[in-house]
Amino acid sequence: MLDQIDYTIDGNGYQGNGNGYHNLDGDWLTYYKVAKCFVRKVKPEDREDFLHDLLLAMARVKAKYDIIGKPLTEGGLVHIAQYEVNDYWRKAYLLTNGIDCGRCIKKQRQKCKDNNLYPVCPKAVKIESLNKLVEDGEGNKTELYQMIADDNAIDILAMLDAKSTLKSYPRQAVLIAYKRYSGYPLDEGERRYFNRFRKRLQKTLF
Repeated sequence: MLDQIDYTIDGNGYQGNGNGYHNLDGDWLTYYKVAKCFVRKVKPEDREDFLHDLLLAMARVKAKYDIIGKPLTEGGLVHIAQYEVNDYWRKAYLLTNGIDCGRCIKKQRQKCKDNNLYPVCPKAVKIESLNKLVEDGEGNKTELYQMIADDNAIDILAMLDAKSTLKSYPRQAVLIAYKRYSGYPLDEGERRYFNRFRKRLQKTLF
């Protein structure tokens, strides 16, 4: 099973430090053998997260196939990886340009590409700079980011930082959560442990 803490990849998308993903076994090793060929297709700073997401996407599809008794071949895993790479770049383009081409039909996407219609896309979402000067209603101008939250606001980015959160949890709880998220059934011991851990966590939150 995948452990974010023990397994790392280098800047080129390969396992680093002599340990890593080659120590996986079973389906996870098969997923990794296919996935590692696609990791270099995304930005270097996103490769580790992308690899984890891709492995989980493969595991979810495998779980669905198991239910209907359909085998998931390596060719099928390649198609999953291709889809995830395309989805990654669609989302990246949306964040940087405000355009989500994935919502248009293939014919329209080709037309936009051939005629460079992206600058006049009617579906584009306007992106504002956080350094843009705006008026506060009293004639004063200030940068947009200073009007979003005050110093006492909850740090949403820190709360959503999955890596920091996972590292604070017991390793067994993380592995069980991955397994459950991927659609694999838990055995009796895992269910008991997971329920105890969830109750302890709820007490700390509430």
